[in-house]
Amino acid sequence: MNKICFQRRDTQRLNAEVRKVSLRSFALSLAILCVCLFLLPLPAAAQTPLERTPLTLELLQERLRTPTVREGNLAVDLRQMVIDLRPENGSFRDAFYQLLRKELQKTGVKPLGLDLSNSLVQGDFVGSDLGLRTPLYAQAIAPIFTATEQEQLERLRLVCLQSLAIALPNSKDCRSLLATESHTSSDISVFRGALTLVQTRFNGQVQFRNTFFLQSVDVQGATFIQPTNWTETRFSRPVSFSAANFRQLSNFQGSIFFDKANFKQATFQETADFQGAIFVNNSNFNQAKFKQLARFSNVQWQGNADFSNVRFFNQAQFTKANFNQVLSLAEATFEQAVIFRETQFDQAVNLQGANILNQADFSDAKFAQAAFLDVSGLTFNSNQAKILGNPGQIGKMFYIPTLQGNQNILRNLGQNFRQQQQVADANQLEYTKQRLRLIELSRQLVATNINSANLASLVHLGFSLTQAKAIKQQRQIQAFRNRSELLILADIDLETYTQLSDRLIVSQPLSLGGWLVKASGWLTLSVLLLLSGYGTSFWLVFGVGGIAIAYFGLLFWLVDRYRRLRPLPIIPTSYETICILVSFSFLTFFSLLAIFRNSEQPWLTLGCLLIIIFPIPITLLCRLYQQGRYHKLMDISYFTEDGTLRQLRLLIGRLPVIPRNPTFRERYMPLLWNRRWNWLNYYDFSLNNLVKLGFNDIRLRDEHLPGIIAALAWYQWSLGLLYITLVLWTLSRTIPGLNLLIYLK
Repeated sequence: MNKICFQRRDTQRLNAEVRKVSLRSFALSLAILCVCLFLLPLPAAAQTPLERTPLTLELLQERLRTPTVREGNLAVDLRQMVIDLRPENGSFRDAFYQLLRKELQKTGVKPLGLDLSNSLVQGDFVGSDLGLRTPLYAQAIAPIFTATEQEQLERLRLVCLQSLAIALPNSKDCRSLLATESHTSSDISVFRGALTLVQTRFNGQVQFRNTFFLQSVDVQGATFIQPTNWTETRFSRPVSFSAANFRQLSNFQGSIFFDKANFKQATFQETADFQGAIFVNNSNFNQAKFKQLARFSNVQWQGNADFSNVRFFNQAQFTKANFNQVLSLAEATFEQAVIFRETQFDQAVNLQGANILNQADFSDAKFAQAAFLDVSGLTFNSNQAKILGNPGQIGKMFYIPTLQGNQNILRNLGQNFRQQQQVADANQLEYTKQRLRLIELSRQLVATNINSANLASLVHLGFSLTQAKAIKQQRQIQAFRNRSELLILADIDLETYTQLSDRLIVSQPLSLGGWLVKASGWLTLSVLLLLSGYGTSFWLVFGVGGIAIAYFGLLFWLVDRYRRLRPLPIIPTSYETICILVSFSFLTFFSLLAIFRNSEQPWLTLGCLLIIIFPIPITLLCRLYQQGRYHKLMDISYFTEDGTLRQLRLLIGRLPVIPRNPTFRERYMPLLWNRRWNWLNYYDFSLNNLVKLGFNDIRLRDEHLPGIIAALAWYQWSLGLLYITLVLWTLSRTIPGLNLLIYLK
């Protein structure tokens, strides 16, 4: 019993202690919660609505007498006000404009700005009436503004003069500045101080037409319920419309932005009209939204234009625009057509990760030498959308840095142009794809495989010994799947990874046989790209064949006509020598012209061609003249012609030497050296050997023929089989009907 009593007492004591601890924990938690509620701000939805003070004439006069200083500039502080400018409050509206205009237009004093941040403006706001009206004629503005302000106004003249190189300026002020007389219609409203409209809400229309802002304009987060008119407005200093919301038409036609223009995260619910505007400095439309038509036609972009992450819900027009610097459309989305007709691009156009859902029109667009379209990561479905451009030009403008991750876009772009029967552009994209594939093969052959490289190779590449050991230990646990897994290792920093990642590959170790297979594939692909653009350029193939025909024709003439000097010379006449050399020069010149006009790497193409046609024939030729020729029929040509028929013939099954049969010896007669046009027969033989096409069936004789000369002819004949295959393959890819038959699925 005593034990039971003691146990009950212990249990009661323990329960009491637990209750005390629980009460203390609850009290502590409640205290922490109260502190958090006191310190942390409430959510935006739960915050107290912004309190605005109705603006009266007395309050306005008081604020005009006591302007505030912001960032070194004086400004009339009308923040968090309710400004009623509706027609029914006409007396206040007239007094409002009169009092503000009087203070803002004072000359000879420090410019006075206007701050309407977080205010609510009811009724139409005619901001252009607050500026100082003045003609832009130089003699008229001189006594009114300070020297600094006159310099800012003079910048307008320079911009107008620069725009003459592109198009005739249409704005009134440009016509006035470029004229010799002043016109009343060229007057402009000059706003001398800074304008701040941060988080301001305008319930009526906003008018700043034909206004020149000499100081900064800050309209961040402002809301415009009705249309806004900024036509032919000039912004001398940085302007920010960041996160502004335009519920109705926003008109910036003919405006000039001398400094940076920021429209980041702005929302345009209705049409946004920037036609004829000029952006002298960088412009930022990052993450902006255009719900309706976006007009940027005839706009001059002299700085970088950033439209990254912009979403165009309706058509976007950039017709006849001029981009002097980089245009960034990275991650942009075009739900309707985007039009770049007759647009000038001087620098790169960044379309990385962009999404084209309807149509992108680059018809008649002009690309400078440094301009290209970076479409890596572009989302584009050729079955639903189209990319338009000038045939034979637009395909050359696409740039993709790597094949990995871009196979789909290359395939879709190629199919897009094949559907439009723009075979040249589709072939150009195929060439780009194979060129990127060649780069990947090169890296696989020569780059260091981190899954198989030894410590010495890793150290020689640039890793420290500690880093190399860490790589070896990690791959013993698990092989690397991609290069970025190197960053998991604590010993490898981002700088080292960035420097060495381009020289690394991640793959299964290659055996010697596998390496040789890849090497042969690399060699074949290299030759096809250099000599035919991977079957995409007939004129490149034509140029390669022209050089081969001229070169072998000259060699055959040389071995046949230049035999010996003693005792009795057997050499060609001067006339024949001049004819063969001049014709060789002409054929070579036009062939080189075709190569240099159609090959992206003409010198490499020539180098590849010379490696094929130069070493073996020259070696045979040197050996021939070194050992001499001692046989009968030394004074008769090695070449014979079919004397029964002379016409253009396709000789696919023809062999370079006549059969050993007396019947053929009677049919094939030796070439006559004393004929004035005999030198043409050597080109005919070279043409027969390479292209299997000729005007006459010319072959080598079957007796008293040096083996070296026969070897030379058979070598060209063998090259001819490869060349005619290359020609037919290229024609199958460049003839529109046949090309579509092969590639359309």
